[in-house]
Amino acid sequence: MPLTFTTLNDILANAADTIIDVRTPAEFAGDHIPGAINLPALSNDQRAEIGTMYVQDSPFKARKRGAAMVARNVADHLDGPLRDKDGGWQPLVYCWRGGQRSGSFASILQQIGWRAETIAGGYQTFRRLVHQYLYETPLPHRIILLDGNTGTGKTALLARLRLQGVQVIDLEGLAHHRGSMLGQMPTPQPSQKAFETALACALVRCDPDQPVIIEAESSKIGRINLPPSLWSVMCAAPRVMISASLDARAAFLANAYADVTADLDDLRQRLQPMRYIKSHATVNAWEDLLDANNLKALAASLMQTHYDSAYDKARDGHVFDLVGHIHAETLDDAGLAKVTNQIAALINPAG
Repeated sequence: MPLTFTTLNDILANAADTIIDVRTPAEFAGDHIPGAINLPALSNDQRAEIGTMYVQDSPFKARKRGAAMVARNVADHLDGPLRDKDGGWQPLVYCWRGGQRSGSFASILQQIGWRAETIAGGYQTFRRLVHQYLYETPLPHRIILLDGNTGTGKTALLARLRLQGVQVIDLEGLAHHRGSMLGQMPTPQPSQKAFETALACALVRCDPDQPVIIEAESSKIGRINLPPSLWSVMCAAPRVMISASLDARAAFLANAYADVTADLDDLRQRLQPMRYIKSHATVNAWEDLLDANNLKALAASLMQTHYDSAYDKARDGHVFDLVGHIHAETLDDAGLAKVTNQIAALINPAG
């Protein structure tokens, strides 16, 4: 009998040795249960072929054809990724709705002697639990925002705080985007569903009795939207404000965005939309700095003429308590280490 999960925490804490997603590679890429491996019962093309046959020809013929395909594909998985699994291995198998694909796959594994289980409702059950967690119930977490203008090292500080045992969630890391016009990362952004899965799982793992540090963001990171439950908590959350000199921030930003500045032609293209937000003269001046390879001066000009005012405007729309203000003298390793210790002391004075 398929296993029934009623909470997100229950499904994440399952006792299976391996979670197997038997959906197509395209379905798996869109979103999946964290930690699952993809062993497709049907390939992308095979699933499309069976779907067309089911509608245009005969459901019986489609099921017969599909069964043959699934059997051959499972055989390949048994001879490949599952070859070295011993008799005590216990997999948990799921498909889209917990129906034929996962049932057929699990049945073959059970006949071999493995204690294979399936998820009642399949991926749709998991997706419903994620949606329920993020959209239908208030978040219980005590959020503190790490705020500061561009170049103050907020993302780097989150990583350092995590190493000290502080609960942090890196929204930009989950969204694969730095949240600005230059924020695109080398890896593409995940789907909205995949982002929500990563976010919900990160929140579930946090102790609600301890603060969770999140970088102050807008409600949209690249093309990813923050769920209203989190956004409303962030808008009302107290903040730790980080500041640093323009010179220190420019040096840090030029180094932190090394992947962006490595492709100057791409960077030039990213600047072009600003002609209609600022002016042609402003962008021309930025391009002159780019041509001179003066990336630190470019970073400083971007902050002075665009980023700083944008951050100030965004803060004007929120009323928040200030946990504390920390000025970083430097943003090198020593400076970031000092600021990290100061933040940890602010949020956990008894520690």
